[in-house]
Amino acid sequence: MTVAIVTDSTSDLPPELAAAHCITVIPAILTIGDRSLLDGNGITRAAFYRQLPSMAQIPTTAAPASGTFEQAYETLLSQGATQVLSIHIASSLSGIFNVAQSAARNFGGRVQVLDSGSLSMGTGFQALAAAEAAAQGLPLEKVLSMVYAMRRRLHAMAMLDTLEYVRRSGRISWAKASIGSLLQIKLFLSIANGTVSRLGEARTHRKGIERFLQMMRALGPFERLAVLYTDAEADARQALAEFAPSCQYPPLMLSVTTVIGTHLGPNAVGFAAVTR
Repeated sequence: MTVAIVTDSTSDLPPELAAAHCITVIPAILTIGDRSLLDGNGITRAAFYRQLPSMAQIPTTAAPASGTFEQAYETLLSQGATQVLSIHIASSLSGIFNVAQSAARNFGGRVQVLDSGSLSMGTGFQALAAAEAAAQGLPLEKVLSMVYAMRRRLHAMAMLDTLEYVRRSGRISWAKASIGSLLQIKLFLSIANGTVSRLGEARTHRKGIERFLQMMRALGPFERLAVLYTDAEADARQALAEFAPSCQYPPLMLSVTTVIGTHLGPNAVGFAAVTR
């Protein structure tokens, strides 16, 4: 039995890592003004975050078309996969899971779609766990058990420079009600099982970074780690320098995909980690 793994670009899997593990990545859609772009095309992440604060309209995001998923599933099955496991961003934050699930219905049970309950490398690490299990020739049930085992040790957290972008996105119900008192502070968020929770706030960026590092220390040591940022590379490097020596696997430092970053705003820093 051969299980093929699919995810979407919000998983933030680096292309070389996805290729090395034979993971198919389907790009989400970013719309800037009158331009609709496949995630990763048309504008670099660095340029996007530099321009985001001055954009007249906040960019919008969308799920890929159902046909895009169907084509990917059909290709993998025709190439010899007996089943496909498609792992995607939390359904509470995006319609991607629902579109993938709709496409999967056309394949008579040969495609299973999994809600990661997370985002960015919180999804990416689950896809990697699935791919590693699939590479051992394990059946789908065992592949899923490996993913669920990792998920119990998975943590994803971010510090936002402002709540304005997440408020505008409408993806988090409590954000709109909180906006009056939170615009000028640094907000800490976590996501687990599809639920975004507030972890507190800091009044200044410096205090926020101190608390961010304290949160990471409380969780470590790490098996896997991805330090994530939106135009806050110096902060990400500081975290990477501290925690890289104790990671079981080489850690990653990634600028978050624009499809996620448009809802987080610039100058955010975060991490996805699997504890030992």
